[in-house]
Amino acid sequence: MAVALATNGPVELYFETFGRVGDETLLLVNGLGSQCINFDVELCQRFVDRGFFVIRFDNRDVGLSTKLDGFTPRLGDVAAAVREGRAPEIPYRLGDMAHDAVAVLDALDVDVAHVMGTSMGGMIVQQLAIDHPQRLSSITSIMSTTGDPDVVQASVEVGALFYAPPGHDRETVIARSQALEELYTSPSEYDAQRTATRVGDASDRCFCPRGVARQLAAVIASGSRAERLRTTKVPALVVHGDADTLIDISGGIRTAECIPGARFVAISGMGHDLAKRYWETIVAEISEHAGAASRRQSLIAKSHPQFKLLLT
Repeated sequence: MAVALATNGPVELYFETFGRVGDETLLLVNGLGSQCINFDVELCQRFVDRGFFVIRFDNRDVGLSTKLDGFTPRLGDVAAAVREGRAPEIPYRLGDMAHDAVAVLDALDVDVAHVMGTSMGGMIVQQLAIDHPQRLSSITSIMSTTGDPDVVQASVEVGALFYAPPGHDRETVIARSQALEELYTSPSEYDAQRTATRVGDASDRCFCPRGVARQLAAVIASGSRAERLRTTKVPALVVHGDADTLIDISGGIRTAECIPGARFVAISGMGHDLAKRYWETIVAEISEHAGAASRRQSLIAKSHPQFKLLLT
């Protein structure tokens, strides 16, 4: 594993790489408040074994990347502005986070990559397909949505706890995470001790609840991507679990409906997590999807070399 920093203006982005430079690149994008360590090393290695050069990185405002501490908007004010058609006061949007991902690719001199994102990471990946299609070989959006308000209703219990304060010390944060994950983790896979260890490790590495609030404000303020996704030509895979109680499977269905030619895979029993029991399925689906996209692009490049930079 190698570690380094990328820069996007004043923002520094911590990233780690696995595998061999020169293999096809797979960039992994985290969800809300999630640090790069949430993509387990073993999961990254499984992709390496499939022939990928894997990158995981900390989004802005979490982990070891830059914190935008100058201003933290009130989420209620952001939501009200969006409802009323006003521009909310926020430090950044999902488009800026998508540009962060491009900065990581630039730091590694990667021209094009396969990109996979989970939850908010899936939203960032969708934004990448809208704003930077020329940098993408394929996208995979997992347990995510388009930002449309008429889909993705979290269960009442999950919604109430999700928007509750995260806590101000390690023990409180762990307890709150355990209560929340018991509600939205794949039903057969919840393990309180495993959650405590993972959340504790993340808290020790970086605890920045205001950063998570800023990320959530970016999600709310960015609105729907549905119409813009209808024009993208990036090969897309959409994966969602049918037991997801945080982002209902309707979000994945809508995403696949909006992206031309997208392939939708529903995983029975999977909640809002990447439980290890589903890794084999997820790795296989992404590998097959990426391979098909690369073969198609290679054929186009050979047949029409003048279009090499416009494959997507």
